[in-house]
Amino acid sequence: MTDTTQFATFMLVLLVFWPSYNLVLAVFVWWRPKPGGPGVPSRHPLEYWIIIPALNEERVVANTVRSALALDGARTPVQVVVVDDGSDDGTPHVLAEIDDHRLHVLRRELPHARQGKGEALNHAFAYVRGLAEEAGKVHRTIVGVIDGDGRGEPGMLSEISAYFGARAVGAVQCRVRIHNRTNLLAFLQDLEFSCVVDASQSLRDVVGTVGLGGNGQFVRLKTLMDLGDAPWSACLVEDLELGLRVHLGGQRIRYATHATITQQGLVDVQRLLRQRTRWGQGNLQCLRYVPRLIRAKHVGSVALLEFLQYLLTPWLVAPMTLLVTLLVGINFYAQFTGDSFGGFTANGGNTLLALGIWLVALVLPGLIWGVVHRLRHGDEPLWRCLLVGLTYPLFLILGSVSTLRALYRHFAGRNTWAKTERLVEKEVPVVGQPVPKIA
Repeated sequence: MTDTTQFATFMLVLLVFWPSYNLVLAVFVWWRPKPGGPGVPSRHPLEYWIIIPALNEERVVANTVRSALALDGARTPVQVVVVDDGSDDGTPHVLAEIDDHRLHVLRRELPHARQGKGEALNHAFAYVRGLAEEAGKVHRTIVGVIDGDGRGEPGMLSEISAYFGARAVGAVQCRVRIHNRTNLLAFLQDLEFSCVVDASQSLRDVVGTVGLGGNGQFVRLKTLMDLGDAPWSACLVEDLELGLRVHLGGQRIRYATHATITQQGLVDVQRLLRQRTRWGQGNLQCLRYVPRLIRAKHVGSVALLEFLQYLLTPWLVAPMTLLVTLLVGINFYAQFTGDSFGGFTANGGNTLLALGIWLVALVLPGLIWGVVHRLRHGDEPLWRCLLVGLTYPLFLILGSVSTLRALYRHFAGRNTWAKTERLVEKEVPVVGQPVPKIA
């Protein structure tokens, strides 16, 4: 290649592939084929036990507990288990003020407390399992997980129960949104969860590879029991690992497209970077399941490819980002010095064209998702959706930096993490349900 250089060709591939991939996902937001659809609920109502792991959650836990209790219905009776994992703030006091017989508070003390979210969930699992076995209701019990800042939407359990009407379904994952999206950074996270992840999970629902998230996962108690006495592990992304183990156990995970959990978005770049680094490091830990996925006879070829794409792609994004940055730098240097690097770079005009192509490929996906957010949700003005779409590339670059940091931490053997601090919330009234009595 001479004038049309390798660089320009590479950028052209980006222009075609990257926006096209995002466009396909965006279309999937509107067209959601559901093979088999939700099942028919059992004659006997399912009983829901919602676990809320809480470590220093005094700022948010009252709203979370009230919202969880309000999910109770005639055919979806709810009990809430809060695991106070050694909190040293006002969390115990806040929980003590909630007077409701459906609320169970399990207090863990040091040195057993603060061993990770997985251990807290396993503690609650043992408690729920004991009560369910005693009452003979193991097969009718569903265990849900809602984070300390999560809020479930009223009526969501009806859709979830419909999915559990199919015996092959071992778990259901809800859609996630951000409720403090007045902040631009939080709005970017809402764009990610409610549009990009939503579309990806819808596609994975068709293929049969839906992943579990840390917030809004619902799993049959029997499925958890089949995984042993400690179904959640010490993995930094215990939710992702649990989902992989459910799939390897031969059960299906469905994605509920309407049932929604909202949570706080992070409004500080440094804290968001730390959160995503932890997620990336946990994703790296889950690579050990790749051989088992390859050997699993019940995992089809398409599903296997999707699993591999999901687990491996994050580790390709970071080097690709570095490569693109390097190529852009080289061509800028060539633009101003005239050095063609042995014909590798283009002349000035083609360099500018290549850079233009690169910019379009980088910006267009975010604009697509901004429009999708406006059309799908309609709860934000168009100008904000377009603005957040324009800043989306910076969000992706932050993800690449997180991946590089995760690689460093993993190979350096650094696995300890500090809890993400919550923002103060006002008391949120629960729509359509009585608010539990506050003593």
